[in-house]
Amino acid sequence: MAADIEEKTDRYEGLLAEALDAASVAPPEGTPMHNAALECEEMASAYLEDGRHFRDDDDLVNALASFSYGHAWLDAGARIGLFDVPTEGHLFTV
Repeated sequence: MAADIEEKTDRYEGLLAEALDAASVAPPEGTPMHNAALECEEMASAYLEDGRHFRDDDDLVNALASFSYGHAWLDAGARIGLFDVPTEGHLFTV
């Protein structure tokens, strides 16, 4: 059975918020990779806020897309070593 869009949007919002809390910038300050990590983190945070704005406007399709894109920024960053993340659990694909 397909997930209800409201339930799925809630779940993805929670996953993104939890992933943002769990990820920490890995490269040392002052390096280009540190700056790249900060940019990825900023994008993920912006997509979380965008998704919440869309949700407030009852636009669940764009809210879900925003939460998904935000998580993709973090997940990709984790895969290339920009973030230290939990390797067990459901938040990241590392």
